[in-house]
Parts: sequence; C-alpha cells; structure tokens
Amino acid sequence: MPTPAKGPRLGGGAAHERLMLANLSAALFEHKRITTTVTKAKRLKPYAERLVTFAKRGDLASRRRVLGLISNKGIVHELFTDIAQAVENRNGGYTRITKIGNRKGDNAPMAVIELVLEPVSAKQAVVAEATQAAAKAAPVAEEAPAEAEVVETEAAESKYAGSKPATADNVAPEGFAVKGNEDSMKFHVPGSRWYDSTVAEVWFDSAESAAAAGFAPAGGDAAQAGDAE
Repeated sequence: MPTPAKGPRLGGGAAHERLMLANLSAALFEHKRITTTVTKAKRLKPYAERLVTFAKRGDLASRRRVLGLISNKGIVHELFTDIAQAVENRNGGYTRITKIGNRKGDNAPMAVIELVLEPVSAKQAVVAEATQAAAKAAPVAEEAPAEAEVVETEAAESKYAGSKPATADNVAPEGFAVKGNEDSMKFHVPGSRWYDSTVAEVWFDSAESAAAAGFAPAGGDAAQAGDAE
C-alpha cells in the first residue's frame, strides 16, 4: 500500500482518506465552520482551500473537478457563488484553525476550522486604494512640466505692464520697440545713441511703460527725447 505524502493517513486506506476529506470539506462549505480533531483540521485546510481556488476560477472545468469530489450540487453551487464571491479579494488564507482544548473521553486535541469570509482588513484596503490613486495620477504627473512651462511663460509676459519678454534674435515684437536692460534698469527708445548696440532683455510698448516699470532713460530724459526726435 503506498504511503501518503505527508503525515499519517486518516482512516484505513487512501480511498477512505479521500472520502473523509471530501465529506469534511462539504460540511465546512455548508456550515462555514466545523469542530474536528487538530490532525483532521490540519489535513483539511489545504484540501478545502484548493477547492476554494477552483471556485474562484469559476469556469466549467473547475466546477466539474469539484463535483468529482463533492457530489452535493447544492453545496458546490454555494461554493462557486457565495463563498467564491466573499473571498474574491483575498489572496489565500481562506480558512482559520482555532484550537479549543482536548476532547473528553479519549483526550484528543480538538480544533474549530472555519472559513474566513470577512472583508479584507482596512490596512490592505487602504494600500489597494493608494495603489489605484497612484496609477491614476501617473499621467497627470507626466503632463505637469508642460503646465509649468505655460505658467512660466505667462509670468514672463506679465512681469511688467506693457512689456514683452526678450526675443532670441533681438527683433522687436510688433508694437514693442523700446528696449529695456534689467541689469542697469535703463531703457532705450528707437533712434537713441545706444539703441542698436543694446540687447533687449525686455521690450516695452512705450517709454511711459518702461518708466512705470522702474526703468530710467539711458543718458537722461533729454538725451532719449532728443535722440528719439
């Protein structure tokens, strides 16, 4: 007679053991908790959890496989509908064993084995929610630099009233001909002495706008006015 893979065999033979585990599983799925010896509970735990895994798959092949072990169609139906749905978000650990002391008479150690049907713990739920939130926020994070560039450009355009930011080719934007130099805080009107040799760091639409922004006329008001004329 072949020996079992782990531990002593329950009952007299292999066939008897298989029937015993199938009957214990059926009782567990029907009543959600049963009282038995510690030895039987430990052997039943992986057997019953494997059947729950088949039930979570939910396909026809899995249902036929479980029906080959448990002949009661009502219990199998409850396993594939109610129990499988209750443990849908749980990755293993579908049963729990609690020792309750020894049995009177033969002093055999007893235990209660039950299905773990309560929802996943609050901590695991928070972790799952945080993971989903991070996945949703990922595309937003990728778009953030573009939004930052827009904000930066708008800030540059509105730094001074009536102004435009500097251009790469030092060509005046349309309607903004007055050059401003932020290092010296001077402005140059078209036709003035240093106008052509000055690189504009900011363009103003008029000398009044430059003066309002705190820029002083290069060479004084008279020099700028005289050159401009």
